[in-house]
Amino acid sequence: MKQQRPATARSVTDGLKLHRHLVRSPGRVHTVITLRPGTAARFSTNYYHGTWHVLSDDHGARLLARLLWGLSYQARPGTVILIDRPFLTPTPFDADPADPIVLVPGWCTPFDNRAASELKRQLPLASSDGTVRWHTFGLDRTSKPEARQSWWDHYRHWGDEGSVSRRSGLLVFAPATAEACRAWALSTAHLDTSGPYGTDHVELGSWERGLDGEIQVFRRFRPMVNVAGQARAQVLSLRDAPTDPATLRPAIWHEAEKVRGDAHLRIREWSGSRYELGRAAAVMLDHAEVSTLDDLADLGAVQAYRRMRDAEVKGLNLEMLWAMEGALTYRDRRSVDADRRRELLAELGPEPARQPRRRHRYRAPIRPTPGQRL
Repeated sequence: MKQQRPATARSVTDGLKLHRHLVRSPGRVHTVITLRPGTAARFSTNYYHGTWHVLSDDHGARLLARLLWGLSYQARPGTVILIDRPFLTPTPFDADPADPIVLVPGWCTPFDNRAASELKRQLPLASSDGTVRWHTFGLDRTSKPEARQSWWDHYRHWGDEGSVSRRSGLLVFAPATAEACRAWALSTAHLDTSGPYGTDHVELGSWERGLDGEIQVFRRFRPMVNVAGQARAQVLSLRDAPTDPATLRPAIWHEAEKVRGDAHLRIREWSGSRYELGRAAAVMLDHAEVSTLDDLADLGAVQAYRRMRDAEVKGLNLEMLWAMEGALTYRDRRSVDADRRRELLAELGPEPARQPRRRHRYRAPIRPTPGQRL
């Protein structure tokens, strides 16, 4: 299939060009809309806490919002949108493979297990049967704060919004009405990862003991995918590598911390029946004469950091100070607000000036010339 120009690979404006495929199965024909080769967005999927997730970054969320908004107006019976490889990546947590994603207009296109199975059987789709212009009239205007609030006040209802489910290896998002599809699009368009946690999410689907779908974005989505891939490869290369997913995934999570170089920031770690110092954190805190969480509580985060700084512990930075403060107050280090950080820095005081290390110049040995006496 023809590649799009690099200049438009990251385009998420109105009038996107997408590919159209006719997928025939016994008794039915589906028009499958796909992304064009070269599109920069990437997505992943996983199942966690009883909820199916689509994972991406801010760019992926904006593209997904365009697809949903356009689907609410341009859907015809038998129309679905497919996001398949190469636009799928392994999960950014443990590098598990992702499922193809299908967006289905549930109000006009039946898509049962049989249809899902038939579509999955024909993947990957080969050459397209043409291109379409994906118009999203009104999305930019409705996304503005005042217009968005007015839209929610007028259209929002608490009926059946649709479903998110896995069918025959496909993750199927099926809004029940065109209004629900636009609601999902608006919620997705406003995902923002600029907060302190670098992530944001929106829950989708009907409430039945919990929502069954979620779109979650991460500011560092692609680096997270790369780290998870390295960690998985390293764990699987071990002679006694775990094979059970329940054991394999935690091993990959811990290995990923080592790959990122932030394993020491896990100050508080559950071990058997109680919390203890994380193993990597304990190595660094040993320079501060801290061997237990009680020792850290008695000494305080600032004094412990000062001792490690005086000992010139390798890899020490202020993230360790925030992590210790978070551990002592039972919260994530990223939840330590700016005011508290300034208080900690004021208590810590300026870093003492260090004497530059004297570099010894190399002097070559004196070699006597022939006949010369020393």
